Formats: sequence, C-alpha cells, structure tokens
Amino acid sequence: MLVETLIAGRGGLTAKEGRVRMSGAKPTGLRDVLLAFARVHILHHAAEERIFGAGMAAELSRHGYRLSPGTLYPILHRLHADGLLSADAEVIDGKKRKYYRITAKGRACLKALLPKLEELADEVLPDGAREHAKRKRHAVDR
Repeated sequence: MLVETLIAGRGGLTAKEGRVRMSGAKPTGLRDVLLAFARVHILHHAAEERIFGAGMAAELSRHGYRLSPGTLYPILHRLHADGLLSADAEVIDGKKRKYYRITAKGRACLKALLPKLEELADEVLPDGAREHAKRKRHAVDR
C-alpha cells in the first residue's frame, strides 16, 4: 500500500532532448512512470533535508524533469495528505513558505521501494550502474 501511494497522477507530458515537461494533455503511460519517479525523488530529498516547492522544482529540473507548479504542488500536497511528508510554514522575506520533511511512514515507503528499484536496475541498467545506486542508499537509512 505504501508503494502504491506514489503512482497516482494526472495530465500529460512532452519529451525533448532528455528533458520532460508536464502539460495538460491526456495521461500517458510514460507520464505516469515519470511522475512516480518524481515522487521517489521528492521522498529521497525530503529524507536528506527539508524541502520546499520552488527548491524541489529546481532540483527536479536538474534531473531533467520540468514540472509545472500545477503538477508539483498537488504531488507535495498528496504526499503530505498521505502522511509521507510532514509540513510546516515559515515566513521568508515576507512570504509564507511551506517546508516538507519525510515522516516515518514516508521513510518506510522509501525503504520498501529499494528492493524494487534494485531489481529494476539489475534488469534494465548496464553493469556498474547499480554500484552508483548502492552508494546513494545511505540517505534512506539515516
């Protein structure tokens, strides 16, 4: 059940030069998979440090995702509503900013994903790519 929480999504996407931009088009299988990847990224980064929407949009962009605020913020709100992220607000330069952190339930979800990610990596990635993933695992176990 925890893992299934990450898979819901709406809208469409276009892909260009390895970058993915979400749009209002009809859902596609590729879009659903990419949004699930984005949810995993969000949980991963929320496990490392507190995150906020604009900062997470920039981080996801660095990984090649182009999520509009109309896509990203509902994902954050859903992860919060599902108990995978906690939220608290601060006023920064006169503006309210909501920060998110992973919860124990979110950490358990992320940990439950690891065997699935490892199995997928073993099947679809070239040799050596899995070693890189193992080095990154420490963030989840903190």
